[in-house]
Amino acid sequence: MLVIKRAYDALLFSMAYLSGVAIFAAFLMIVTDVLSRFTNLPPLLWVLTAVEYILLWFTMLAAPYLLRIKGHVFVDAVQQFLPARVKFITAKIVYVLGIFCCVIYTYYSGLLLAEALETGELDMRSFEAPLWSLLLPMPLCFAMCAVEFCRYLIGIDDMYSQTIIERESV
Repeated sequence: MLVIKRAYDALLFSMAYLSGVAIFAAFLMIVTDVLSRFTNLPPLLWVLTAVEYILLWFTMLAAPYLLRIKGHVFVDAVQQFLPARVKFITAKIVYVLGIFCCVIYTYYSGLLLAEALETGELDMRSFEAPLWSLLLPMPLCFAMCAVEFCRYLIGIDDMYSQTIIERESV
């Protein structure tokens, strides 16, 4: 079990690292594109499409990590004023709903990925890319988010354990 936990954590942190590299690459592409326009060099037509792809990959790669560190935006204005027992029950309901939604998204994004792999469909914008390359991170991301909600549900961690001041520092 410890080996699985370590492998999962390594995957989670690797995905977070790759999302940081991806967003930095997008930043560099945008700066290069803008500078090419100011210097009267031909515009880089592929940059917009590449950045759109990167934004999707960035989001998918970072989501499980953000859920782990409680970096997602969530509203707990009502939660903080509830009695302890009601707070505990509502938190468990939120976790179950999170698992349910993530499992549904995992299933359907997996179906879309399988279909894209089977058909070989292309996404045609400023350059052609296989559609599966856009869909590839989705099933993994949503499955890992379901795992993170399971961690909360079984009590390994609690999404609402941080104080407002601690969350503000994230």
